[in-house]
Amino acid sequence: MRGRFITFEGIDGAGKSTHIDALAEHLRQAGRPVVLTREPGGTPLAEQLRELLLHSPMDPLTEALLVFGARRDHLAQVIEPALAAGRTVLCDRFTDASFAYQGGGRGFDAGVLSTLEGWVHRDLQPDLTFWFDLPAAVAAERRAAVRAPDRFEQQDLAFFERVRAGYEARHRAAPHRIVRIEAAAPREQVWQQVLATLEQHPW
Repeated sequence: MRGRFITFEGIDGAGKSTHIDALAEHLRQAGRPVVLTREPGGTPLAEQLRELLLHSPMDPLTEALLVFGARRDHLAQVIEPALAAGRTVLCDRFTDASFAYQGGGRGFDAGVLSTLEGWVHRDLQPDLTFWFDLPAAVAAERRAAVRAPDRFEQQDLAFFERVRAGYEARHRAAPHRIVRIEAAAPREQVWQQVLATLEQHPW
């Protein structure tokens, strides 16, 4: 039986990484085999491409091609084999991030992104996506408190508002799959939103 594919999305600083770790532990305690991974990254090759994406200057087309190149290797080496083996895959970001960051933030052609999506993973989509929605200004305050910014995190608030709008557009297009999480709430309330969504989702 095919495993379940769950992704976590949101602008940097929204808190998704904290809760993806918590959900992985929750599912493991329930006896479910879990693969926890991330994008860009997840394989040795994709992690090398991640470093380029986060720290090397490039134009939007190069950025999009590297993102989807890393994703193809990630799918082939990790995600697709894990799903075929019946495991639950939890992934910190997937293709929704490309439409939000490269499409919304960079203003890159959504038609090209859709073409790349079709080439790289065809009809494969997550079964469920948690979108951690947070105002850009709040996310910026959180990021500044914990780490030095990478190439994306150095962008201004207007960039992150466009990213947020990109996520909103994806949510409107697939409300059955993408569930909005109110990420400005206290951590325990956010966690309860995640658990409630998981329990209500029709697998």
